[in-house]
Amino acid sequence: MSRLISFQGRPGAYSDLACRTAFPEFTTVACESFEAAMDALREGETELAMIACENSLAGRVGDVHQLLPESGLFVVGEHFQRVEHCLLAVPGATIADLKRAHSHEVALGQVRKLLKELNLKPVVEADTAGSAELVAEWNDRAECAIASELAAHLFGLQILRRNVEDAEHNTTRFYVMARKPLRPPPEQQGVMTTFVFRVRNVPAALFKALGGFATNGVNMTKLESYMLGGQFTATQFLCEVEGHPEQPALRRALEELSFFSRETRILGVYPASPFRARVAVGDD
Repeated sequence: MSRLISFQGRPGAYSDLACRTAFPEFTTVACESFEAAMDALREGETELAMIACENSLAGRVGDVHQLLPESGLFVVGEHFQRVEHCLLAVPGATIADLKRAHSHEVALGQVRKLLKELNLKPVVEADTAGSAELVAEWNDRAECAIASELAAHLFGLQILRRNVEDAEHNTTRFYVMARKPLRPPPEQQGVMTTFVFRVRNVPAALFKALGGFATNGVNMTKLESYMLGGQFTATQFLCEVEGHPEQPALRRALEELSFFSRETRILGVYPASPFRARVAVGDD
């Protein structure tokens, strides 16, 4: 029986490409929303879910931060997918034929140089892969799509140009999620821990809560806040750090955090992607 992994988007979306790249032995299952992709996993319809959480240009994916803590699911891995936009058109079309470029709003914002160079009118669609599907259905040489190479193959479009994005570092990070946690052993190096916490509504609570990470030498890679239930005083924080909760330094930091927080919940302990090491070397 085929192993299944769910994602948000249409076939050919970058989330679909991320699934196929990270788990080539799995069959991908397209879902209309992040919630639907998580539901498919939670209800046992799929074995894993690939959920986009942030992009190097567009920032965080807001819906995920609200859904993740209450999903009952666990982060068991991460995947960084390079976003390589292609200019797609129907077979036989040339660049001179093109008049309108269709894609997701974020993707169109990432190819401004191309739009200006070719004098293309940007047209916002629901997503990148859906834009490719529309262009294939219209079969009009004046219409083109900004989407992935995978979308071109799925919908029978030709690639007129590759890597048309303005920024070469355009990368999306994904959480790999499962119904049960899959923690690496405590002695394993190169481990990430993702957790949420809420601080008490008192002066300097956040400063005191985070002090333990500094004093114990724990590297924090992400700290983001968002309101709960529309209350300005009910703020939850999503945090990611390097290390395993059972390693002494992180264990002490989490213990100190618990003194100043109302709730601390670990969402996942998982191996860090090799992409992190490559980026760190590049920064040097």
